[in-house]
Amino acid sequence: MRQITFAQATLEAMKEEMIKDENIFVMGEDIVRQGGIFGQFKGLQAEFGDRVMDMPISETAIIGAAVGAAMAGMRPVADMHFADFMGVAMDELFNQMAKIRYMFGGQTTVPMVVRAPDGMSSCGAAQHSQSIEAWFMNIPGVIVVTPSNPADAKGLLKSALRDNNPVIFFENKILYKEKGEVPEDEYLVTIGKAKVVKEGTDITIISYSIAMKKAYEVAEKLEKEGIHAEVIDLRTLVPYDKEAILESVKKTHRLAIIHEAVKQGGAGSEIAAFVAENALEYLDAPIMRFGAPFTPVPFSPPLEKEYRLDSDKITKEIKEKF
Repeated sequence: MRQITFAQATLEAMKEEMIKDENIFVMGEDIVRQGGIFGQFKGLQAEFGDRVMDMPISETAIIGAAVGAAMAGMRPVADMHFADFMGVAMDELFNQMAKIRYMFGGQTTVPMVVRAPDGMSSCGAAQHSQSIEAWFMNIPGVIVVTPSNPADAKGLLKSALRDNNPVIFFENKILYKEKGEVPEDEYLVTIGKAKVVKEGTDITIISYSIAMKKAYEVAEKLEKEGIHAEVIDLRTLVPYDKEAILESVKKTHRLAIIHEAVKQGGAGSEIAAFVAENALEYLDAPIMRFGAPFTPVPFSPPLEKEYRLDSDKITKEIKEKF
């Protein structure tokens, strides 16, 4: 099967869906002039003309205009440049976009996608490196998507573009250049369906997005110690696949959750609470959560290295629970 990058996979998804549906259009900063800051929109304007628009540096205007366009029957895609900048438009995101369908009693929908490059790159510092997906897990009315590889990125983005609810599509900045196998034929990835990427019997490791790399590393290191981990890629956080989680935990009797975001109040907290409420009797050890320290992301290279997830440290802590 052919291999393409994460960025190319999302670009293919955009092109395919824009050909199918003339109501889809894209707006953001530097997506025409630069093709997107990570090249994820490269060449799109040449093919689709004024359906791809550069906007002023105003996240409030971008999200506000997208909400209005979605209510009027369009299917906008709003690019946030960096996920960190979503904070500028929080009223439009959580008071308008997320609630309008509910507030109007279902008389209107808000079919829009917010594309949000997130996570640490290299010395991006505190305002350009954050993983903020857990904020939106607490807001009813929003779908939260977090792909970890090119194939899922394409299939999930196509599904998001067809959904009648607002979708926040978190795409990790490091992953844009990562290559993976992507089918050439038409396919979709179902929102809300996790994937068991490695079968195991001794512990369940749950992750998503860029942290799946660490989950794989940890599983491989545990394998050498005779511990067979089952690895689950959530793929979406709202909704998340509760059935897949419970089925795995009931089999392995142990659970570890890994994400790049801050550990305190992160997505792992919700998953741990869900398992504790619904499968506590199956657990043979405490649930383990691994995430970033409760500090802003440092600029200093040595400090940033210390801040990142360390598969050796995670493996060591998991082994101590056996």
